[in-house]
Amino acid sequence: MANRRGQDKAGEDIVIGFIDSGIYPLHPSFATHDAERYGPVPKYKGKCEVDPDTKKSFCNGKIVGAQHFAKAATAAGAFNPSVDYASPLDGDGHGSHTAAIAAGNNGIPVRLNKYEFGKASGMAPRARIAVYKALYRLFGGFVADVIAAIDQAVHDGVDIINLSVGPNSPPAATKTTFLNPFDAVLLSAVKAGIFVAQAAGNGGPSPKTILSYSPWITSVAASIDDRRYKNHFFLGNGKVLNGIGLSPATHLNKNFTLVSANDVLLDTSAMRFSPSDCQRPEVLNRKLVEGKVLLCGYSFNFVVGTSSIKKVSDTAKSLGAAGFVLVVENITPGTKFDPVPSSIPGIVVTDVSTSLELIDYYNVSTTRDWTGRVKSFEAKGRIGNGLRATLQKSAPQVALFSARGPNIKDYSFRDADLLKPDILAPGALIWAAWSPNGTDEPNYAGETFAMISGTSMAAPHIAGIAALIKQKHPNWSPAAIKSALMTTTSTINRAGRPLQAQQSSKSSGETTLVPATPFDYGSGHVDPRAALDPGLIFDAGYSDYLGFLCTTPGINPHEIKNFTRSPCNFSMGHPSNLNTPSIAISHLVGTQTVTRTVTNVAEEETYKITARMAPSFAIEVNPPAMTLLPGASRKFTVTLTVRSVTPNYGFGQVVLKGSRGHKVSIPVVAKGYKRR
Repeated sequence: MANRRGQDKAGEDIVIGFIDSGIYPLHPSFATHDAERYGPVPKYKGKCEVDPDTKKSFCNGKIVGAQHFAKAATAAGAFNPSVDYASPLDGDGHGSHTAAIAAGNNGIPVRLNKYEFGKASGMAPRARIAVYKALYRLFGGFVADVIAAIDQAVHDGVDIINLSVGPNSPPAATKTTFLNPFDAVLLSAVKAGIFVAQAAGNGGPSPKTILSYSPWITSVAASIDDRRYKNHFFLGNGKVLNGIGLSPATHLNKNFTLVSANDVLLDTSAMRFSPSDCQRPEVLNRKLVEGKVLLCGYSFNFVVGTSSIKKVSDTAKSLGAAGFVLVVENITPGTKFDPVPSSIPGIVVTDVSTSLELIDYYNVSTTRDWTGRVKSFEAKGRIGNGLRATLQKSAPQVALFSARGPNIKDYSFRDADLLKPDILAPGALIWAAWSPNGTDEPNYAGETFAMISGTSMAAPHIAGIAALIKQKHPNWSPAAIKSALMTTTSTINRAGRPLQAQQSSKSSGETTLVPATPFDYGSGHVDPRAALDPGLIFDAGYSDYLGFLCTTPGINPHEIKNFTRSPCNFSMGHPSNLNTPSIAISHLVGTQTVTRTVTNVAEEETYKITARMAPSFAIEVNPPAMTLLPGASRKFTVTLTVRSVTPNYGFGQVVLKGSRGHKVSIPVVAKGYKRR
C-alpha cells in the first residue's frame, strides 16, 4: 500500500504560484470534498479575494491564495470587467488548465459530450494552488501587472512559480536578455529560494526563437507524447480517407448521403455569409440536411478564429444531420490541426489531396440541371469512431511549435554561453481542466475540460514534478531541484532510438522529422522518478548568478547594479564556468577548460566520468573518476579543443556513472572559430 499513500500525499503542503489567467474554483480538479482534509500552510501568507457577485471566497484549502492584478491594464483602458472579471475568476481557460496539469486532483474523469477520455491527475495532486491572475483573454498581460503578480507571489512565500508567459521578443530596453523585466524579478524570486518553471515559447521551429533566457529559470520545451487521435471517412466507392475528429461513429455501419453546404442554401443571398464554413444553421435548408452528412469547407476564417469546428458541429446537430465532414482544400504553412471533440459524428480531412479526392467523388456523384442546381445527391459515406487514442512508439518528439535555441544574450541576437531550453516535457494535446466561461479556445467554449497544446502545458508538468522533489528534499535550492530534473532526463524515445524533432520543410511547408539536438530539448525529456534520486547535483545560488552576469561580455556593470542592487565584485573567468547542468561555449578559439562542481546527495559512491563530442572538437575530462562521501562536493574540469572549424555547433555529453547505479549526464554544445 506504500505507493497508494505516496499518491495520496504527492506534493503535500508545497505551494505552487500560477502567474496566469486565473482559475475556475468550482472545477472537480480543484475540489476538496472527496480528499483527506487540507490543513493550514503556516508559511504561506497570501490572501484570498472574494467573488464580487457571489461573495464567496476563491479559496477552499486546495486553493490557498487567489488575487488578480490589473492596475496597468485598467490604466491603459484595456480592462473590461464584463469579459475579464475584476477577480481571480478565469475568463480564458488557460490558468485553470496549467494549474490542473501541475496540481490538479488525482483520478478526475475527463468528460466531454457524454464521453469519457480517461482520468486526469496533476503531477503533484496534493500540492496547493496559489492564483495570481495577471493575464487576460483579449490583450494578454501588461508587464507591470505580471511583475506585480510575481512580486506578490514571492512576498507571500510560494515554493514554486509556474510562468506560462514571457516577453514577446528579446527586450530592446535592456542591453541584455538576462535583465529583461521578467528575468530580473525572477532572479529575486530565486534569491528567496523559489523554483521557477517558464514556458520556452511557441515560436518554433526556427533557431533562436527561445523567449526564456536566464540560468536561474528552468525553461521548458514541449514534446508530443505517444497518444494520437485519428479517424476515417469511408466513401461509398470503397475508399477510406484519413482525418481527425474526437467523435463517435455514424450509426451501424450504414452509409449516409453527403450534401455540401453550398448546395443546401435556403436562398442564394446567403452566399455573403461564407455558407461553406457551416457556422450559421439559419442559412441552410433543414429538410435537405436532416439525416445526411453535411460537407463543409475549411477557410481562412478558421485560421483567424472567426469560425470554429465546434460551431460546425453545433450547426450540423441543430439541423438534424447524421454527421459532418470538414475538408481542407488549401492550407497556410504552419497551420496545425488538433483533434476537436464533437457531440455528433464529425471528421476534419486535413490533407489537401485527400480533401480534393473527396470533393471530386462528391461532384461526380451529384447530378445537376443546366443552372447548376442539384437534381439528386448520390454521394455516400460514413464516419468512423475517433474517440480512441492510438499509441505511437516514436514518442516523445519535440513539437513543431516549441521554441528552439541557441540562447541569446542581447537584442542583437548574439549567442549566449548558456544552453536553452533546459528540459523537455509533454506539451501537445494535453487534457486538463478548463473554465466553462473561458473564451481562449472557441472549440472548447462552455466545456470543463480541454485538450490543448503549447509550451504553456509543458511548464506546469515541470512545476508539479519540482513540487515532488521539494517535498522529498525540502532544503534543496532551486538550482539543486533544476539539476535533479536535468541530469536524469532521457534523449531516447520509446522505440529506443534518439529523440527526433518536428521541423517545417522549407520547400513544401510540410512537417518533417529530423534528429533532435540540445537546442531542441535541452538536457532531454523529463523522467520524474529518476529526478527524485539524482545521486549528484550541480548547485548554484544568487552570488553565482550575479557572477555569471558580471562575467558575460557586453553587459554594463551599472545595469546589473541597477537591477540587482549588488556591485560586480566577483568574476568566474568565463560565463561557461557557471555551475549549470549543461555546458555551452558559443565562441571557442583554440582550447578552453570549464569547471563544474558536483555535490553528492546520496550515499558514498564512486563515479566514472566520460565524455563524447562532435568530431570537430576534442573533449577531455579530469579526473576520470572520483569518490564522494555523503554531502561532499568535488570539482571536475572539461576541456574542449577545436580540431576543425565548421559553420555549425557541435554537440556532445559528459556522463558521470556511479557505482551504486546513479547516472548523471549533461549536454555540451560548442561552436569553434579560427585563431585570428
